[in-house]
Amino acid sequence: MTLHDPSKSTGMPEPVKEFEDETRRLGVIESFEAEALEDDPELQAIVEFAARLCGAPVSMVTLLEQDRQRFLAREGLDQRETPRDVAFCNHTIGKPDLFEVVDAQNDPRFASNPLVTDPPQVRYYAGQPLVSEEGASLGTLCVIDTEAHAAPLDDFQREGLSVLAKAAIRRLETRRASIEAKRIIAEREERLLRMIEGVPQIAWSADENGNFDYFNNRWQEVTGASPPRTAEDWAEFIHEDDHGKAFDEWNRSFAAAEEFEAEFRFRRKDGTWMWVLGQAVPVSQREGEPLRWFGTVTDIDEVRRALEERDLLAKELSHRIKNIFAVVIGLATLKARKAPEHQPFAQELTRVLQSLGRAHEFVRPNAGPMQDSLTGLLEALFIPYGTEGEAPRVRVSGVDAAIGPSAATPLALVFHELATNSAKYGALSTDDGHIDLVAREESETIELTWTEHGSPPSSELVENGFGSRLIDMSMKGQLQGSWERRFEDEGLVVELTMAKAALNN
Repeated sequence: MTLHDPSKSTGMPEPVKEFEDETRRLGVIESFEAEALEDDPELQAIVEFAARLCGAPVSMVTLLEQDRQRFLAREGLDQRETPRDVAFCNHTIGKPDLFEVVDAQNDPRFASNPLVTDPPQVRYYAGQPLVSEEGASLGTLCVIDTEAHAAPLDDFQREGLSVLAKAAIRRLETRRASIEAKRIIAEREERLLRMIEGVPQIAWSADENGNFDYFNNRWQEVTGASPPRTAEDWAEFIHEDDHGKAFDEWNRSFAAAEEFEAEFRFRRKDGTWMWVLGQAVPVSQREGEPLRWFGTVTDIDEVRRALEERDLLAKELSHRIKNIFAVVIGLATLKARKAPEHQPFAQELTRVLQSLGRAHEFVRPNAGPMQDSLTGLLEALFIPYGTEGEAPRVRVSGVDAAIGPSAATPLALVFHELATNSAKYGALSTDDGHIDLVAREESETIELTWTEHGSPPSSELVENGFGSRLIDMSMKGQLQGSWERRFEDEGLVVELTMAKAALNN
């Protein structure tokens, strides 16, 4: 059996030399804000047990401050402090081990100490140093008697006192950790509050019942009114034309615990209205806890007005472009009448311009429900090649895709060229011929296959003229794709691949 060595059982940090500097040591003591631990139940239980363990009537947890020795917990003593300069605990500073005086009256270090010569007439003292985690001497867990002891504490008592001292320092360190955690939380909350108060938006929060419990100062600055308490209190600040839509969306989002977003006109304190974007999210700090709502109201008035101006300008520009198409077509027709030898060219130019005009209908503002549709664009382009009341000669099928303004023009040029060539030499030049145009979707591309049926036997053309170069330029440039053609028994087959990203531009 191995005997336990009490000299190795304290578990207390060793004092560090840098804290022999009294200013640094006192700084560590201040970090505990120990006044909140006076008469702490845990420390009180420690001193009561220490007194019984050591057979002494008095026990204390002490801190050696600048001018006094403070008693955080005490047993058998009424005083809460003594002057620092007479404290026995001064002899424990910078030392890790128990300091014991069995007969103070006959010890030259203490014989003339007022605590020995005057009440309480200390005769016996044993103090286990309390050392902080960083190695600063704080004070002691000590026991005191008014009678001298015949012998020092035995090993069991010394070990027990060191264990109790370790429990006392753990309580002090827990207190300090709590203080630090609260300080960090307070700093974060302060930074968050400064940030929220500094943002240009109105920021707010509400409880699970939709009752508002916070608005930043921006509300007062914008509205000049006291913050609302419920959602209904917002009514007077929302334009009557937007009120129904905004509240319907809020009620739906609130009931479903989903994110809220709505644009509406908001009343300023001067009575004018501005467009704002209201947004809110439901948040639960922990699972099972009620939801809270956090939201903002962002001024989008300038952006909204800029968009309205842009749309107005786009409509005006679209109108002028249509007029330009009409003027150019009219001039070409007029010139052709005066110069019959140029009539074929004028007719071809007119068809190109008409095709571009139809493509433009699908990208100009408010042109109709299919203005961004690939299928709609293609079907409109091929209207001139059909016969009224009959099935279309060019049959478009397959997937649809969104198209942007930049893609409409090259698409119109490519398929106008294919249709024109077919009308001259291919399937559209015969009474029974037709074309199948099938669209398929891949991960990053749209693929279209142009297949002619019923072409005349002489339809195979091998030369690469201007039309082929135009298709090549449009497909590889603006549409970021490629194309291939081949001639089969019934006519031309063209496979075209274009990037989805290019179509959406």
